[in-house]
Amino acid sequence: MDRLKAIEIFAEVARGRSFTAAASRLGMAKGNVTKHVKWLEALLGAQLLSRTTKSVSLTEAGLSLLEGSQNLLDGFDAVQAAVRGAVTDSRGTLRVGTPPSFGAVHLVPLVTAFSQAQPDIQFALHLDDGRADIAGEGLDLSLRIAPSLKDTSLVALKLGSVPQLLVAAQSYLTTRGKPQTPGDLVHHDCLVHALKAPTNFWTFTGPNHVLKSAAKAKHSVRVSGSMRANFGEPLRHAALLGHGIAMHPKYMVAQDIQDNRLKIVLPAYQPVRLDIYAMYPSRRNMPGRVRLFLAFLQERFASNPDWQG
Repeated sequence: MDRLKAIEIFAEVARGRSFTAAASRLGMAKGNVTKHVKWLEALLGAQLLSRTTKSVSLTEAGLSLLEGSQNLLDGFDAVQAAVRGAVTDSRGTLRVGTPPSFGAVHLVPLVTAFSQAQPDIQFALHLDDGRADIAGEGLDLSLRIAPSLKDTSLVALKLGSVPQLLVAAQSYLTTRGKPQTPGDLVHHDCLVHALKAPTNFWTFTGPNHVLKSAAKAKHSVRVSGSMRANFGEPLRHAALLGHGIAMHPKYMVAQDIQDNRLKIVLPAYQPVRLDIYAMYPSRRNMPGRVRLFLAFLQERFASNPDWQG
């Protein structure tokens, strides 16, 4: 059998935790999907998937293969495109999901630069708070910014990461005082992002002298406050009005800090970083315009823009 084909089939089963769903996405008989996975397990001498009548789960060996398979398949796709000498279907409309603040401030300049080099490709941007059904809404890809990903049925291409900052207006800190440790936050009005902190826990590493050691000290605290929102902008504006303490990606509040509208709270402690991913349904039959834009994003993010910290 074709080893690369078997790995691709295994990855589809692993991401969806289902032989039936993988067979449907790949346009194959379920028996053929099972045969390829069994052959791959025999080839590697390790069980990759644990199967019951009701569920499919990854073994430790399967998890290792899944983590490495994406780079392997991406590498083959790049070689294949180079051998063919050109990318086809490099025109039309790209439907891209994006978080609103990131999209307006950072994605739009990238789209503008890309469009100058590829004038035959147009863009339709859609707000995505992280819960959009990419395939159901007809999106070619969506940018997701989160501490972790939950949807394993999609292909996830990590583009970079961004630090977060804890901020508040001076008027709030003058009235309520400055917290000195994460534990002090339980006595403050904290403005919580309902998607990034659904259980109201904020996690930090630090302080700075601890960060220099091999083992990072983690501090988690359950916070509460008078406002929650599933988008960051309302919480940022509430913080600007002195309504409480908020946690935001650096790119959202860097200008506010520079202009002295917001102050960094607990500067010795680093909130958990957020990873930035491009999520898309499948590599199979990917339009050339999508492949071109993904390659462009990888190149731009690899240059480590200053808003990443």
